[in-house]
Amino acid sequence: MSEHVVVAGVGMIPFSKPGASPSYIDMGAQAVRLALADAGLDYQQVQMAFAGYVYGDTTCGQAVLYRVGRTAIPVFNVNNACATGSSALYLARAAVQSGQVECALAVGFEQMQPGPTRSNFNDRPLPRGDFLPIQDELCPDAGDIPRNLITFGGAGREHMRKYGTQMRTFAAIRAKASRHAANNPLALFKKVVSTDEVMNDQVMWEGLMTRMMACPPTCGAAAAIICSPAFARKHGLRSDVRILGQSLVTDPLESFEPKTMTGFVGAYMTERAAGAVYEQTGVGPQDIRVVELHDCFAHNELLTYEALGLCPVGAAEQFILDGDNTYGGRVVTNPSGGLLCKGHPLGATGLAQCYELTQQLRGNAGARQVEGLQHALQHNLGLGGACVVTLYGKQ
Repeated sequence: MSEHVVVAGVGMIPFSKPGASPSYIDMGAQAVRLALADAGLDYQQVQMAFAGYVYGDTTCGQAVLYRVGRTAIPVFNVNNACATGSSALYLARAAVQSGQVECALAVGFEQMQPGPTRSNFNDRPLPRGDFLPIQDELCPDAGDIPRNLITFGGAGREHMRKYGTQMRTFAAIRAKASRHAANNPLALFKKVVSTDEVMNDQVMWEGLMTRMMACPPTCGAAAAIICSPAFARKHGLRSDVRILGQSLVTDPLESFEPKTMTGFVGAYMTERAAGAVYEQTGVGPQDIRVVELHDCFAHNELLTYEALGLCPVGAAEQFILDGDNTYGGRVVTNPSGGLLCKGHPLGATGLAQCYELTQQLRGNAGARQVEGLQHALQHNLGLGGACVVTLYGKQ
């Protein structure tokens, strides 16, 4: 095993609404070129590539990378639900750290359609089909609300019933995200909104969710160049940002037994992945001052505070009310604006998080910079399921 791998270059394009973006091929190729330029590398020096996307045909990764160059390197196409981008990053890091290659590329992209995410295959079992009766049993009153809204809204309601959390607290998360995104030129939604404006938005589930509490379908791409310290030294690359620890986990038994919406939305995957990273690195949640986490819904951001150990279980509402989730507080969460405001192009999300945290550790985040950082934590969740937690460090 080599030393901690280096994040030598990152690239990301502005996220956009479905129908307003270039093709996935153009978006992905542009993100790769930006990452190569950031690293100061030629594509000929990349030895292996991992391409992440959810909605696309086979070998979309090759279609993207052939626009950049045709060098005969191995290209692996990755699909791990909303954790796809981080799964590609995980594989690139593993290939380098194991010594299989010295330099690997991870790219994620998505060209999405408007509306809620859905399966494109109606003639075969759904991947989570065996477990959907749990949601139906726990949320029998949801009616014809889209399934993803039921999933995360139901988990939020469970927290509300157990700990007295108010719907307004979820609205405050979305308002915080808008303040952060206002300083991110790559974010989709930059308009600052108040907690009251979020509360008064279109109701999606009475007493639980308004439209702004859910992330929008988004198109975009991001990429990262991962290399060994020796490769960085040999080619004169910057090596100040490194991956110190990383864990990818799937659902444990407690995700579904006993039946809870908290387990159903992956909170126990998050706990396990975060715990593994803290153990690998000797860095604990008390050491974290910035985190990009998977806020596909405001409800999931609140649950994730607790699952990552940023606050005690049941204490997330107070954590938010005290301002400990933003600038001037204990942990700046989603300085990019997160999925709620930056957008959520599924295959690109994990690598967009990598982009943001690399800029933060370099001190290049401009008006959204969190000062004095030594560590940065990333959390990317996909139901079905996969959860990737990554800890970055400044050399």
